[in-house]
This record gives sequence, C-alpha cells and structure tokens, in this order.
Amino acid sequence: MTRKAVNLKMLSEALGLSQTTVSRALNGFPEVSEKTRARVVEAAERLNYRPSPSAASLATGKSRLIGHVVSLSAHIMINPHFADFIAGAGEVYSESGYDILLRLAPLEEQERIYHNLAQDQRVDGVVVHGPLTNDRRIGILNALGLPFVVHGRSDEEGRDYAWMDVNNRRAFHRATEFLVDLGHRRIALVNGIEAMNFAARRRQGYETALAERGIALDETLMFSGDMTEPQGYRATRELLALGEPPTAILVASVLPAMGIARALGEAGLRPGPDMSVVAFDDCLSFLEPIDTDAPRDIPYFTAMRSSIREAGKRVARMLLDRIDDPQRPLESELWEADFVVGQTTAPPSRR
Repeated sequence: MTRKAVNLKMLSEALGLSQTTVSRALNGFPEVSEKTRARVVEAAERLNYRPSPSAASLATGKSRLIGHVVSLSAHIMINPHFADFIAGAGEVYSESGYDILLRLAPLEEQERIYHNLAQDQRVDGVVVHGPLTNDRRIGILNALGLPFVVHGRSDEEGRDYAWMDVNNRRAFHRATEFLVDLGHRRIALVNGIEAMNFAARRRQGYETALAERGIALDETLMFSGDMTEPQGYRATRELLALGEPPTAILVASVLPAMGIARALGEAGLRPGPDMSVVAFDDCLSFLEPIDTDAPRDIPYFTAMRSSIREAGKRVARMLLDRIDDPQRPLESELWEADFVVGQTTAPPSRR
C-alpha cells in the first residue's frame, strides 16, 4: 500500500522546526548544521515527504519553469512536430524537476511576453521556436539576460546565442543530387514557409544542387506554405496540371508528402514508379510502429531523417545546463540528417 505523502508544513510540524529551516536543510544551504540536516533528511524519507514546486522555488530562488512561447499560427508549432518536440523536452524537464509554462501569442506580441516573464521571474529560461532569418527575439532575450536556447538558427554563424539545428541545406542538397543521379531533371520543391530559417536553408540546398548540375530553376515547380497534408495535395494538383509536370517532388515533411500521395493516387499515379517523392522525415511518433522490437520493413518514403523528439531532449538539456551555469560558453550543435532510401523513388517514368 502506498504511503500518503506529506508536504513541507506537515514535515515541519512533525520535526518542531520552521518551514524555512526544513526547506533550507533539504536544499543544502550551508547555514544549517549537519546534525539538523541529517535529522530533517531522515524524517523526510520516513514520512514520504514530497516537495511542492512553490516550496522549491522559495528555497532555491528558481521558478522551476521553462517557458515555451509559441506562435498562434498553425503553420509554426501547433502540429505533430511541436508535440513530439515537447514530449522529448518534457522528459528531460521532468527528470530535473522542471515544468513547462506555455504561452500562445502572435509573433508581434512575443517581445512583450518575454519582457513580462523576465520581469516577473516567472521562468528560469526559454526555448525559441521557429526562428526567422535575423529574428528580433534573439536580441531581445540577450538584452533581458534570460537564459535561452534556439531550436534552429536565425543567421549563418549563430555566435551570440545557444542553438541546436539540423543541417537543412545539406540535407536538401543531398536529396536533390540523389534525384538528379536517378535521371530526374524536372524536380519540384514543396517547402515550408521560407520566412522561417530552416525552410530558407532547404531551398538553398535544392537550388545549389540544381545549379551545380546545370539544371535551370523553374519557379512553376516551387511551392512554399504550411507543412500540412492539404498543402501537399494542392501543390501536387497544380504540378500535375502543368503542360510538362515534374518527374520528382522534394517535400519538406511527411505530412505534405501524404497529401502528395493522395493527389497522385487520384490521378492514377503511384509514388515511386510514376513520380518520385523524397520527404524530410522528423521520425514523428504517431508514424512509428508501436512494437519497437518488431523488424522494420523497407520504409515507404525515401527520406532525410532526423528525430524531432531527440532534438527536444537535446535542446532541453542545453537550456538546463545554461540555467545551472549562466557563464558557460555558448553551445551550438548542427546535426546531420540520415538519408534513407524507401519505396517512393525510381528513375523517371516513361509515362
């Protein structure tokens, strides 16, 4: 039978000590004698004491909260990508005794929210999501002195902030080269919103690879928008209506790739034999098999793969390290995506 947990007040009453003394003893403050500390620790274990977040905050001067200020726009974070990132980050926070404070706001209101969070000391640090190229939020957070880590990058070097990113330019360069090597010359791009830095880098990788192979850009083959299933469907319908449709599509997420497959199916075409499709795959948990020990078949989509859940874990750990040691050197990590050949690529169809 599980013992009922006691709170700080109940533990203090049982020991005949003030709540402040008990809290300081449990949190290692030097002004508490070793004899008192040992007595408090023994009683806490015996009585099944469980600290509340507010008590821990009073004792340590930390809120034990991490801020995630998220755009209200559905194309940025309210989607499975954000859910998987938060699942990974939340796992690290939980292990370290932190909780998440989530704020939803348009991009233009986030400066005010950051100022309020810093002034009220509501959070110990924040994660910046979906950075734009030359994002104003980074300068604001540096001026506020609030610890933060950027998931992605805002500029080429990223020297004045901590960040973790995937090498999006190289991933899309490599995928484009793969399609060209298969014999494709008309390769479409169904990208994310290119004001966001990751999508801009993906387009750069695609354009550079085409230029290196002597293939001229065709704006009618390039789309930028929400990374959703309907976006992939609508873009593919437009591509198939062209006088000379593409023979391959490079797409920024498996979500619009599903829409591409739907549009092709309606036209009597198959991804792979009739139209090659390469997607960026964030290894989204809802697409993974439940039985992780089961042997994996050849994946359906040929894809550049990088786990957004693992990215969430790493960004969370980097931020907690900065909170523990604000003077530590700024960290940056650039991950390479794996390239996995699946069932949706082939040489151009004679059709």
